[in-house]
Amino acid sequence: MSPEALLGPLAGHWQAALTAAVVVLTLAALLFVQRAPDMVMIGGVVLLLAAGIITPDEALKGMSNEGMVTVAALFVVAAAVERTGALASLVDRALGRPKSLATAQVRTMVAPGVISAFTNNTPVVALMVPAIRDWAKKNRFSISKLLMPMNAAVVLGGLCTLIGTSTNVVVSGLVAAKRGQPLGMFDITWLGVPLFVIGLVYLIVASRFLLKDRRPPMSTSDDPRQYSLEMVVEQGSPLVGRTIEAAGLRHLHGLFLMEIDRGGRVIAAVAPTERLQAGDRLVFVGVLDSVVELQKIRGLRPATDQVFKLDDPRSERVLVEAVVSPSCPLVGRTIREGQFRSTYGAVVIAVARDGERLQIKIGDIVLQPGDTLLVEAGQAFIDRQRTNRHFYLVSEVTGSTPPRHDKAWIACTVLAAMVLAAALELVPMVAAALVAAGAVVGLRCISSTEARRSIEWESLLLIAASFGLARAIEKTGLAEMVAHSTIAAGGDNPYVVLAALYLVTMLFTELMSNNAAAVLTFPIAWQTAADLGVNPMPFVMAVTVAASCGFATPMGYQTNLMIYGPGGYKFSDYMRFGGPLNLLVMALTVALAPLIWSFWP
Repeated sequence: MSPEALLGPLAGHWQAALTAAVVVLTLAALLFVQRAPDMVMIGGVVLLLAAGIITPDEALKGMSNEGMVTVAALFVVAAAVERTGALASLVDRALGRPKSLATAQVRTMVAPGVISAFTNNTPVVALMVPAIRDWAKKNRFSISKLLMPMNAAVVLGGLCTLIGTSTNVVVSGLVAAKRGQPLGMFDITWLGVPLFVIGLVYLIVASRFLLKDRRPPMSTSDDPRQYSLEMVVEQGSPLVGRTIEAAGLRHLHGLFLMEIDRGGRVIAAVAPTERLQAGDRLVFVGVLDSVVELQKIRGLRPATDQVFKLDDPRSERVLVEAVVSPSCPLVGRTIREGQFRSTYGAVVIAVARDGERLQIKIGDIVLQPGDTLLVEAGQAFIDRQRTNRHFYLVSEVTGSTPPRHDKAWIACTVLAAMVLAAALELVPMVAAALVAAGAVVGLRCISSTEARRSIEWESLLLIAASFGLARAIEKTGLAEMVAHSTIAAGGDNPYVVLAALYLVTMLFTELMSNNAAAVLTFPIAWQTAADLGVNPMPFVMAVTVAASCGFATPMGYQTNLMIYGPGGYKFSDYMRFGGPLNLLVMALTVALAPLIWSFWP
């Protein structure tokens, strides 16, 4: 497309020209300016609002958009599933313990991609994000190397059937209005499957070079604090009868199983084939993050019986680190003699001292100034002791609350009902998600405070602001000008026109909702095919694929935003990794669509 083809129409429409300038400036700021992406997008909307291009109602309409509300509700549902530990053991078994990043990526992409062909993409990603995040942390894989490929695989998998994405259904309805017959369930499969398979190859290969490791520079295994911790295998635990290897206690990074105390008999060199028994006391030594992960394993609990004497329910307690000060009255006494629980309303479950391993039971440890205690307590302990001279640096350990395993079946039932209701179109996706979110809070799978914390507000603001920009692009006629100018540049060659149509639709879906992009370009595509006297199906499929495959910006697809925060990504990560994928999918679609649906039937 020549500059004159675009600038000519814009020259007579100052509102469209100004909108184009704001969009370009916003994208440039997202790429090159170190500012919060949601604030940059909101700034662009404010400029358009101040210029009178969009009204206040149009600027704020994204706040009530179904897509944004759906994503917010799904954050809560996913957090509830994670909070109850409902999928932890299932994910561990399904994904296993791969020895390479490529194997880990294959395992986190294939199954979600296949599932997304038969259900809505959004709940699949919402479910997989917390599960993969915990699994990656446990197996020491970079979460940024897993979430973006997984998300792309889910989007590509959605192209394999008619019900894979809402865009497929929208386009099918538009086709039915034109020819009286909608698309078939597997019409798009002939194109979707090759895109999915070739896309997986790209995701595995390109992620090695184009995706940055967004982990902090210090690894958790570099933590200088080495805690001593005793855990007991509970009666009726699912770990009873399983070997150390099968129970997942063999390859815990940063954590070492030092010995097992079995009824007074100490097993010092623990073999991986050793089978666990009820009542076994497992003595671990390791870093904080690994100790926290140990707390989440179902069937294990701190060996001290004192945890049962705390007033707060265990599912509402947290782990707290507290450094003993010289003024603490318990200095020089053992934890048992000092009656730590009675004195402070908390229970010491692990102790770290100058990096050395304390090979004695927790209750027999004589406290010294500078000891770092890991205690299990209610929130009130933190509030009381932060100003107490007995301790230094009292701080809550993030994500340390024990899972509510007794609520796991409720969370799974709610999740299954939500997916089923949306898949069978019994209710709209937004309604299913909102009801599910309300159910997991009402049934105490997750507290209201935890529900609020689980929502990625930055992502939601980014979604809401993107609707304001999209409205300006459509309202000023900028979208139609760009579409007609680009397609006109293709001349009479249907292959060139097909590529131009795909390019325009892809551009629109990166800047507005995927369904809006499809609705906007579909009539242009259908009329262009009629003018050229060719079969419209290659054009229809190009619009369908392009409207769903927006990988180059966080706004390109709503699931892109769901991985933004958890993956620690930057805007440039989407451009660097998703941009080439956009071009690959475009090239494949332009090449394959006319072969599957000939221009001249």
